Amino acid sequence: MRKIWMMTASCLVAASVMGPAALAQNAEAEAAAAKASAAAAVARGKAQVSPNDPLEKICRIGPRSREVDIQKIEPFKVFDNLYHVGPCYVTAWILTTPQGHIMFDTSQEPFVELIETNIKKMGINPRDIKYIVVNHGHTDHFGGAKRLQEFTGARVVATPQDWKMIEDTAGKPNNRDNGKPTDVPKRDMEVNEGSHLDLGDQHLIIHTAPGHTPGNLFIEGLVLHDGAQIYRGIWGGGGGGAPGLAGAEQGVKNAEKVNAVKGVQVYIQTHAWQDPNGYPGGGVHERAKKLAGRKPGDPHPFVDPATWDARAKRQLETAKRVLVEEQARPPRTNATEQARANAQDRVCSG
Repeated sequence: MRKIWMMTASCLVAASVMGPAALAQNAEAEAAAAKASAAAAVARGKAQVSPNDPLEKICRIGPRSREVDIQKIEPFKVFDNLYHVGPCYVTAWILTTPQGHIMFDTSQEPFVELIETNIKKMGINPRDIKYIVVNHGHTDHFGGAKRLQEFTGARVVATPQDWKMIEDTAGKPNNRDNGKPTDVPKRDMEVNEGSHLDLGDQHLIIHTAPGHTPGNLFIEGLVLHDGAQIYRGIWGGGGGGAPGLAGAEQGVKNAEKVNAVKGVQVYIQTHAWQDPNGYPGGGVHERAKKLAGRKPGDPHPFVDPATWDARAKRQLETAKRVLVEEQARPPRTNATEQARANAQDRVCSG
């Protein structure tokens, strides 16, 4: 059990920007990466879960997490202008405005048809979706982008670094679709640190947090409507740096950037279940259950600034601790570093 948590936690410090020497491919690194990746995949599938655990955990880790049917959930409305339309284990959101809509993440096959159906169930015209924003270049986040771009006509948005990751995945086996080759969208709209995405009443600010992937991002400034009440949201949680000293230094910068975003009231997660013990107060589906039973005058279960602030503070404390540990380590060899990076890149995908 401890092994799966260690492997999952390592996704917080996954592959990022490294020097040219560290990026050199060789047989030793590839073999080590493949071995570690296979072991981690087996460990995730064998993680212990209880029938009494929340659905968002069961569909994310453990034996049933690879089942297709458990991922097929109904869409739901979270705010007057925010809808969840994705499968169980990874989220897909639509933020609506009178001038058009923004979609966040696309999941992957075989769940794209589910997303298309869920969009229609929510009464959303697919052609009103103007942008599809990809959080990072792992298949479970971009894997449906090509098909959903055709379905909606939207621009696909990602960082230049992760566009390269996406392009490099073309034709590779999809780990949730019986190994079928992965279709990828053509490189479209690129965003960087500080880029703005403006549509209707949404004036979003994009931040990059290299580590989980070279161009991992998060977005501040979501305006969420609940009747006459307005809340401020953030999509994506930043993340740690890459392996090694440079990655640990970047992890501190990422955490400082997250903590610099003030006034966050709603955390829009990219996965329903947050390793290793779930997001305090409940993840996406646990909070959705509370929302379904909400009575007039009750607080909105997704509005939880205290838990977000504690998470951001904890992220910075962890990043600083990792940096101290890395400063005390002997230098790693390039092969070892690359093996870890490659393994984490594969483990964190899907």
